[in-house]
Amino acid sequence: MTTPLAQAIFLPVASLALWTLTVLLLIPIARIRASVAGQVEVNDFKHGESERVPAHVRLPNRVFMNLLEVPVLFYVACVVAFVSQHVDGLLMTLAWLYVALRLAHSLIYLSYNHVIHRLSVFALSNGVVAVMWGVLLWRLLPG
Repeated sequence: MTTPLAQAIFLPVASLALWTLTVLLLIPIARIRASVAGQVEVNDFKHGESERVPAHVRLPNRVFMNLLEVPVLFYVACVVAFVSQHVDGLLMTLAWLYVALRLAHSLIYLSYNHVIHRLSVFALSNGVVAVMWGVLLWRLLPG
């Protein structure tokens, strides 16, 4: 039987998924605006994004890709924690911290894009997901 706390692990999961979908919406907005402004043509996206595509148009796609890479480890960790009945306050805190850091990373990237700030938040978020996996592996070890 699952507890409300165990089920709550899916709140940070859903939050990050919704943020990812929000960023996904920025891609066509940027591309359509650039097309209307005459900065790009349809064929500039034939094989992804050509060199003609301005950086500000490529940016939402890059942020979206970032939200599909390492976060997979977060999503799987949350499912493993739920299935193995190891959801507790520590894992909930780490899960929400991870989501907050990924949100901060995306917002930095999409706004003022200071590389050192972005890298710092990215590294911290990766550390948090690594700690989540460390905690889970420790708990899953026999004996």
